[in-house]
Amino acid sequence: MSFKKIRSRPPLWPLLVLGYACSDGHAQTELPTVTVTANKQTQTLEALPASVTVFKAHALDAAGASSLETLEQMTPGLAFQPFGQSGIHAPVMRGLTANFFSFSSSTLLLVDGVPTLMAQGYDDRLLGIDRIEVLHGPQSTLYGRNAESGVINIYSRLPGNTPRSMVSAELGSRDLHSLRFDLSRPLIADTLSASVAGELFSQDGFIDNLATTQKEDTRERHHLKLALRWTPGQQTDAILRYTQQDYRDGGALWGSPAAARYTVNSGTPSWNKSRGRSISLDVTHEFSSGVHLRSITARNDFLDRVLQDTDFKPQDTLHIGRDHHFRNLSQELRLEGKFGLAQWLAGFYTDQDDHDLLNEQKLPMGLSKSMATLTGHSTAVFTHWTIPLAERWDMVAGARIERNLEQFQPAASKQLATNSMRWTQATPKLALQYQLTPNSQMYASMTEGFRAGGFNVFTPAANYAAFQPESVRSLEVGIKGILMQRRLRYAAAWYAMNVRDMQVQQMPVPGLVYITNASSARSSGAEFELDYLLGQGWQIQAGLGLNHTRFNTFRDGSNIYDGHRNPFAPDINGHASLRYEAPQGWYAQAMLTGTGKVYLDAANRYSRNGYGLLNLAAGTRVGAFEISAYVNNLANRQYDALGFQNGIVTVYSPPRQMGLKLVWRM
Repeated sequence: MSFKKIRSRPPLWPLLVLGYACSDGHAQTELPTVTVTANKQTQTLEALPASVTVFKAHALDAAGASSLETLEQMTPGLAFQPFGQSGIHAPVMRGLTANFFSFSSSTLLLVDGVPTLMAQGYDDRLLGIDRIEVLHGPQSTLYGRNAESGVINIYSRLPGNTPRSMVSAELGSRDLHSLRFDLSRPLIADTLSASVAGELFSQDGFIDNLATTQKEDTRERHHLKLALRWTPGQQTDAILRYTQQDYRDGGALWGSPAAARYTVNSGTPSWNKSRGRSISLDVTHEFSSGVHLRSITARNDFLDRVLQDTDFKPQDTLHIGRDHHFRNLSQELRLEGKFGLAQWLAGFYTDQDDHDLLNEQKLPMGLSKSMATLTGHSTAVFTHWTIPLAERWDMVAGARIERNLEQFQPAASKQLATNSMRWTQATPKLALQYQLTPNSQMYASMTEGFRAGGFNVFTPAANYAAFQPESVRSLEVGIKGILMQRRLRYAAAWYAMNVRDMQVQQMPVPGLVYITNASSARSSGAEFELDYLLGQGWQIQAGLGLNHTRFNTFRDGSNIYDGHRNPFAPDINGHASLRYEAPQGWYAQAMLTGTGKVYLDAANRYSRNGYGLLNLAAGTRVGAFEISAYVNNLANRQYDALGFQNGIVTVYSPPRQMGLKLVWRM
């Protein structure tokens, strides 16, 4: 038996990327077929009635994408809140986002089936990646809570019978040193194989601490991915995975709005010693009837350990500290098969949260520490059907019923009262698609999504008030296809979303942060993607996201925010790139990215201006080696977030970055 006969995850190719290079260094003559698993079933991109952006490993390498946040430069409608701290990313998809203190996210992150449900630990260094699928719009029917506005699904390369080796070394600005590797070997032919991927990364900071004469924001990270694959027969495939992420950083990219740029005068040490761990078992089995079983069991742990000065003065007047431990245990079981001409899927999902929280707040009147436990449980059943209606018409229908329990207990003492809230959510989906040609289709869909509710765990003055789940109803119309002898791929989607009980973070004074529900909001927009092979080694790609997210009605005490923009949601973002692949094996590429202005608060007082970045890269291949050089942010544009944390913090944008990279592949 050979691994080639085993049913495996299909290869995916980029729909929207910064350049693509064939593995042999030759330019493409036509765009390959794109296969996706966005609906947890294998199908071509042109058959999927939804907006999805797909990246293959080759495309990520061409883009120099080595971290999760680089996806926002290549994905219309996706952004991340400016936060300036490693290991924490709050995504913004189609104008919807969740804040750090809500302990939830509006866009779900899945790494090989392991879910991350909040901004803490929302990170991946893209080691040993096979593909990434970014799903736009509500995905709660199949993916549940915290997939309210989308999903980022990351798939690692599988170990197998064929050995592979990759080692890269990178040197760059501010004494950047990076070593990455991805190795895979068979242990027992056709039966057992293993892979390991990792990264050692360090870089000096760019923020000068005048009090210590040191750089405040040094970065050091260690990451590791291990996989063991067992294939006892043609019908069974089991993969055991382990990942870890270690951060040994200095302070966040923060400074005072009143100080000179890139300087602090801080006598309080700032550091980030966070750590992430996950382990999962992914098993697939094909029965003789043709029905497929999939089981994913996962445990995800993240230690959020931070001390951060917030007044940036020699005396310790203001600082924040966190020592949180987040744990999530999840189990998904699903079956899929065919019923006549229809494809069906049915599944069960359950998870358990168990979080220990310790928050430290230093104010002029003294130091306070708040301890709490936050636990939760969710259980869901779901189904998804693709039903042919006529020769060119298909209907896609699905539904999910999910039951959630959230419990919060202030302080460690079991004698204090426990607050709890429960809710049951039904999230249906219905789509119609019409096949215009074998390689193009148009579709219309109606979907619903929701995000978990919770408690204001660090606001005892408000009796730790609960905030309700946020829900959204979305209408989307799209068209996608391939033209010109498979040299041009295009996609366009228009959407309108009504948001109920929108969760918004408020910070009326320093030291007081809480989440409240706006009455309603509306988000509408469009996304466009293009991938075009011009011929003779030239390729152009472009993407554009337009969004208009505004509060309909929002009263918070005496404040009226009707018509204001949702914080952190840009009205526009996009990119355009041009790449040339020479027959001799060298290449050059240029990419221009841009993002519109975002506001940092519901009152729309503080903001980060819009900006555009120009990134350049060039390289050559000689046998198994590739050497390249790059410049990111060529014009050294500044796009600081001015007024973070209710006006007391500036989040600095990083300066121009240059580097050299040497890669060896076998």
